[in-house]
Amino acid sequence: MPSSFTPGLPRRQALTLGAAGLAALAPGGGARAEAWPARPIRIVVPYAPGGTTDIAARLVGEQLSRRLGQPVVIENRPGANSILGAGVVASSPPDGYSFVMVIGAHAANATLFKGRLPFDPVADFAPVSHVVSAPLILAGSGKMRPRTLPELLAEAKAKPGALNFGSSGIGAAAHLTMEDLQARTGTRLVHVPYRGTQPALQDLIAGNISAMFDTYSTLRPQFEAGNARPLAIASAARPPFAPDIPTFAEAGVPDFVSSTWCLLLAPARTPPEIVRRVSTEIAAIVREPATVRNLEGMGFETVGGTPEEAGRFLEAEIARWAAVIRAANVQVE
Repeated sequence: MPSSFTPGLPRRQALTLGAAGLAALAPGGGARAEAWPARPIRIVVPYAPGGTTDIAARLVGEQLSRRLGQPVVIENRPGANSILGAGVVASSPPDGYSFVMVIGAHAANATLFKGRLPFDPVADFAPVSHVVSAPLILAGSGKMRPRTLPELLAEAKAKPGALNFGSSGIGAAAHLTMEDLQARTGTRLVHVPYRGTQPALQDLIAGNISAMFDTYSTLRPQFEAGNARPLAIASAARPPFAPDIPTFAEAGVPDFVSSTWCLLLAPARTPPEIVRRVSTEIAAIVREPATVRNLEGMGFETVGGTPEEAGRFLEAEIARWAAVIRAANVQVE
């Protein structure tokens, strides 16, 4: 039988080289031989810089970089209601160096673009962590007569279609949350979709639209300036960052909870040990008091959690928004 001993080398050195060679030849051996992470990691944000998703990704990415000892690069890939950026990561190698931070649009796209997406919103990704949630607030224009949620709903019922609402686009969490509210309350407002939050907000301030849903960080300056009124927050209880805004339950709409959120995904087949390591680090990051203060100041509630919990949350959100989309017959061109 041929010996594994290599002539001219000490036996121990020959055995070491032989083992290294076998590891390199084994499927995935090269990847396992390289300690992860050995190079920069990217988190794709499928939106333009400066938005809530981008801010949350950068805050988490900065601390993740310190914990992992490698740069974490935030790469903005806006376009097609988050489809472009998510597609970039879905088609990336599952090596633990590419992630995407998605929001509620990812869950809605599963129904809005069913059969037309370049990826499967569930099967082509490995859930990593439900990072944060931001409960949505219904804001009324400062130029609008109704000053409370019950007054707005009463007017909407008395004059169907006379009031309107804006959103950052068809299928956005702000749009679908209002569709859900209308179904729950038997009201009908006219939807005015915009290309982003800022133009909708400008029309709310001008009084061209009656109301809109958005996050606390977006709406707070307008509340403070008197340009808009907080009507209700879609959380189970009043959060610490908005103690003076009533919940929908307090305003007469029980069990009405809705948020935008940030969920970190990796390409499917990313090694489970890498997925769990990143998930564990994020859970620790969002528990740090300084991080909690920073995120709460922007209207976020920190979550963390396991990959399994993130996966169940995503599937529940897909099912929830699918029901709203079908009931309201929401369609995109």
